[in-house]
Amino acid sequence: MKYAVLTYPPLAFRGISMVLGIVAIGIYMMLRKDRFYVPRQERIPILKLVLGNMLIWHLFAIYAIKFLTSGRAAIIGYTMPVWAMLIGVLFYKNPFTWRGAVGVTLALIATLLLAVEEFSSLIGQPLGLGLMLVAAIGWGLGTVMMNRTQLSISNASLTFWMMVATVLVIGLVSMLLEMDQWRAPTAGEWGTILYNALLVFCLCHIIWFRLARKLPPIASSLSIMLIPVLGVFSGAWALDETIGPYDISALILILIAMAVVLLPRRKAPGEAAAGAP
Repeated sequence: MKYAVLTYPPLAFRGISMVLGIVAIGIYMMLRKDRFYVPRQERIPILKLVLGNMLIWHLFAIYAIKFLTSGRAAIIGYTMPVWAMLIGVLFYKNPFTWRGAVGVTLALIATLLLAVEEFSSLIGQPLGLGLMLVAAIGWGLGTVMMNRTQLSISNASLTFWMMVATVLVIGLVSMLLEMDQWRAPTAGEWGTILYNALLVFCLCHIIWFRLARKLPPIASSLSIMLIPVLGVFSGAWALDETIGPYDISALILILIAMAVVLLPRRKAPGEAAAGAP
């Protein structure tokens, strides 16, 4: 994403990637003979899910990354588990468990460690920081809503229609803000577009929405906390961004946070006996 938006209009890049992703998911659904039809009573709930999971995240994050390094943009964006937990506890009466609190605290410390060397540039780029924080909060809200919304359609169908609704808005905003910058992508830009279309939108979104629908919000959101670490290290490899001891420490903390939340809880002896046949 960072490579593409350095030279290409951000929303146009996102829109083209999403259109190609929609085509790929549509072909996948036809091969599986999956249904495109959405029951009438599920259409409004799906539009509500679009707001946090897709629109807020994609609109705000794609512009924020213009102002921030790729790794640190990922770091701020993936404070999402913190917001998912807080939104769930405050507004949806989700239980506040010690595992969730420890996992989110460790993830937040890791985020601060990764961002510590960027504080001066972040303060100098308040727009980028603010946009990415809004994106993260919106995604956290969307993750909690996804877990609490009961739908009969498949994950592929859900992803397809959420992307269709999103690309219509992104296309309109791009037309209003970027039309004078529209042009044919270069070969390198096409590479990033295809990567986003086939891997991010087609494959990863389907998998992510399955996790978000099946797992508790804390577990599903923390399961993606390796992404900012990958962002930091791949940014160093591809874009000559720096790695320091804070990055290594953050990686260890994120791995511990994921283990605390995701590893099965050991049953007490009384529980095991009660569950025995």
